[in-house]
Amino acid sequence: MLDLTVKIEAGDLYDYMLRHSYNSPAGILGSAFGAALILFAFATKQWIFVLLGLVMLLYLPWTLFLKSRSQILGNPAFQEPLQYLLDQEGLTITQGEQQEKMAWEDMYKAVSTARSIILYTSRVNATIFPKRQLGDSRTAVIEMISTHMPPAKVKIRA
Repeated sequence: MLDLTVKIEAGDLYDYMLRHSYNSPAGILGSAFGAALILFAFATKQWIFVLLGLVMLLYLPWTLFLKSRSQILGNPAFQEPLQYLLDQEGLTITQGEQQEKMAWEDMYKAVSTARSIILYTSRVNATIFPKRQLGDSRTAVIEMISTHMPPAKVKIRA
């Protein structure tokens, strides 16, 4: 059993949003199209396409940055730390008087980024474990997730 207290900050949410967006078909397609516009500009020497390509490439990260900041400031759920309890049955999240339990078999997938371990509870919702806040518990969290979820659903790099 692992008991963790985590305070999600704007950078943690931004990291999740970037990973989630750039691993979706729309994010991949937008990046590919932006890069293609820049290549087209060099091939045809029509430099306006460099500008259009840069706009395509920079629009998503910039809007996600702004969105993460506004969500942290405006959403009461991000104002207080979250208490996570990982045990044999699953994940229990507590904040104030509210508590939610999720079974391991209901988890969608688990992934990692350079900053976080992300446990998806559905296709679009996730629990974020910022690595800098896990400290010595990071290995235990990875082990708990890897032990209780099928290997095909776990893509975590330590």
